Formats: sequence, C-alpha cells, structure tokens
Amino acid sequence: MNLRFDIMIPELFLFGWAIVVLTADLFFIKEKKNALLYMSQFGFLAAAALVIFTPTGPNEVGFGYMFYNDTFASFFKIVILLAGFMAVSSSFEAVQKSIEHKGEFFGLVIMSAVGMMFLVSSTELVSLYVALELSTIPLFILTAFQKRYLKSSEAGLKYLILGALSSALLLYGMSFMYGMTGTTVLLAGSITMLLNSANVHYGLVLSLVLVVAGLGFKLALVPFHMWAPDVYEGAPTPITSYLSVASKAAGLAALTRIVYGFYTVGTAAEYWGILIAILAALAMIIGNFAALLQSNIKRMLAYSSIAQAGYILVGFVAASQLGLSGISIYIFAYLFANMGAFAIVVAVDHKLNSDRIEDYAGMARRSPLIAVCMTIFLLSLAGIPPTAGFIAKYKVFMAAIENGTLFWLVMIAVATTVVSIFYYARVIKEMFITEREVESSESKWILSSPITIAILVGLIGTLIIGIYPEPFLELASTVTQSFVY
Repeated sequence: MNLRFDIMIPELFLFGWAIVVLTADLFFIKEKKNALLYMSQFGFLAAAALVIFTPTGPNEVGFGYMFYNDTFASFFKIVILLAGFMAVSSSFEAVQKSIEHKGEFFGLVIMSAVGMMFLVSSTELVSLYVALELSTIPLFILTAFQKRYLKSSEAGLKYLILGALSSALLLYGMSFMYGMTGTTVLLAGSITMLLNSANVHYGLVLSLVLVVAGLGFKLALVPFHMWAPDVYEGAPTPITSYLSVASKAAGLAALTRIVYGFYTVGTAAEYWGILIAILAALAMIIGNFAALLQSNIKRMLAYSSIAQAGYILVGFVAASQLGLSGISIYIFAYLFANMGAFAIVVAVDHKLNSDRIEDYAGMARRSPLIAVCMTIFLLSLAGIPPTAGFIAKYKVFMAAIENGTLFWLVMIAVATTVVSIFYYARVIKEMFITEREVESSESKWILSSPITIAILVGLIGTLIIGIYPEPFLELASTVTQSFVY
C-alpha cells in the first residue's frame, strides 16, 4: 500500500492542533481561556497555508486509492477551513456568554473540520464513510453544547437521530455498489467501468437513490431537510453558520465524487440527472416559500440555506465542466455571504438577546456599519449585482442552459430567486425603514475584534468576487479541470 503521509500534512497538522487546544485548556485559568480562540484561529489559517503548499495532481494518491489530493479537494478544503476560521472568530461573544467548556468547544470544531477535509479527498467508499462520521459526530455534540438551553438539547437529539438514519441509507447504497462490482474504489472510474461492463444499470439506480438520500441530509435537500430549521435555531449560532457552509461544502464534494462518475453509464445517467433535478426544484420552491413565513432570522436563514442547496444543484445536474465550475464558485461566494450574515446575527443576539427579525428595526441608527454589511450579505444571497452571489447564480444558470434540457429548471430557479428577494428585503426594510426608539445603552455598539474580523472577511470576499470575478472564475475552472470522473 502506498503510504503517502506527505499529501495529508494539513489534515495531520489540524488533528494534532485539536489535541493541542484540548490539552492547553487544562493549563489556562478561567480569565485566560480566550487564548483558546486565538489558538483555534491560528490552527485554521496554518492548515489553509499547508493546503496551498501541499502537492496536488493525478499522481497524488495514497493508501490504496483511499486518499486523493487533487485541486478539487484542495479548493474545498480551503472553503472548509475559512468557514471554520470565521465560525471560531464569530464565537467570541457566544463563548463569553453561554459556552462553559471552551477547550472542548474549539477542539470539536477543529476535529469536525479534519473529518470534512478527509471527506473531500476520499475516493474510496469505506474511507469516505469513516470521514463522514468523523465530521458529523462532533457536530452532534456541538449542536447540543448549550445543555441548559432546551432548544439546543432538542436540536442535538433531532440531528443525532436523523443523522443516524441518513448514515444507514448511505451505507445501504454503498453496499449495493460493492455487491455489484466487488470494489469500493471510485478513483478513475473503477466502479463505473465495472458497472458499465456488467450492464447492471437498474441496480445502480437504486444504489444512487440511497446514496443521494444519505448525502442529501448533509446538504439539507428536500425532503431530507426537516432537521435544518430546528437545528439551526437551537444550535449555538456560530455552529449554525459552520453547519450551513462547511457541512454543505463537504457533502457536496462527497456527492460529486460518487455521483459524477456515473454520468456516462447509460440508464444511470438518465435517472440520476432526473433525480437531482427534481430535488433541486423542490429545494428551491419549498426553501424559499417557507422562508417567507419565518419571524426568526436563524430559521429564515435555515430555509434560505435549503434553497441555496437547490441553486447549487442546478449547476450540478448540468454534468459538465462548466457546471462543476459553477458549483465551485457558488460555494465560495456562499461561504463569505452566509458566514458574514451569521456573524452579524451573533453580534445582534449578544446585544439584544433576540433572533427575531422585528428586533432588527432601526439597526441603521444603532449601528450603520452592521446594517450596511448585513444588507450586502443578504443581497449576495439573493443574487443581486455587484455581489458574489450574482456571479455564482449566473454561472450555474448558464451551465444548465448550455445543457439544453434543463431550461425548465432554470425558469424555476429564476422565479424562486425573485421570491427570495422578498424575505431578504424584509430584513433590510426593518433595518433602514422601520422606526424604533433607540435606548441610550444601544446608541453605540462596539464589537469584539474576532467577530469584526469575521464580518470584514465576509464583506471583502463578497465584494471582491462580485466586482472583480475573473481570478476566481479562472480558479474554479482550474479546479474542475483537475477533477477525475
């Protein structure tokens, strides 16, 4: 077996750093626990630097095809690490207010990121499943971390039960693939070539349905979305933001690794395209219309996240290099806008102890900077130029149009985008138009440095991609050209 530890240096470093953070917690007195946050920030940034300098390419394969370090994997690792950095940065207020076991909190966030990094590099079914569990189990704990808060405990329990069900479905689908081929290797079409030669397409369709159902849970796709609103509302807000971006990115990469290889396999190509297109349409319709009815901003962003997964799948189902490029730039744009929006939700919750949309009234008077930043993030999520969200939506829509058979899906995407503007605009209206008497204690908001960094990173990323997208589009194109399917 080719033991290539050199291509997994970022994962090994981050795993070791999680142990360092957990151990350091034992030596810091209560007043010095904030150092753990800064240590976690450093860990994510250092791992991202290591990802950039770790070799990528068609020959960077290790452990019997279990681990493959191509540019596609490196790109998604950067997304996961940036999401982790921004989630940790935005957790400063939450840690001060309601998180008791700080070392365990940060250690679990880092450990979950390690699992996600292994997941996006997994090109073998068993290692993929193990990585999925390594990324998910810490999230179960983090969701229920505020054990004295009933909604947090409830959210953790729901997430655990439905997560176990999704894992069972995923394993069942993988067992069908192995039973039909005798191999668990995905790389270079090992499974797909055997299936094509054996002409067992209908069994493959069944296995794909089960795999998509299992991974659809991580992406919060309809009808596997029922956990998202309650979990997003009950979990600590920084963990909610981390779930909405990092977990979605890792799940999308895993789905791409498994499903994209089958687009050449006769009957399977026809069926999985239809299956993903239907799931995308349902996610966009149900996610956007349900978001219209929400009064809690975390639940609104949860349904928005469901809809965003639908838009990503519009590019996914195109089954082309342009489609892969579209979903890559989309997840990158979504990272900055969504993490930035949740960072502001954390700041507002810390100041007002409320997640209700109506309590954002008069925000422009209390904190003009927060109001302007939140507006930019929401406009990006809606796909309004000149933000990153507009470029992302344009790319995935063009990929679907180029496909030639998905015009109906693009029409649904455009129509539901118009619907999304209404609930995003509602928050903007509350901040800038609705009058609210400002108390003296609210007249001046001073944010901590970590959460300010999270907001600024989101703002800069959202605006740069929207105003000057060429380097990012070129990067997305490079990422997809290296992808083997």
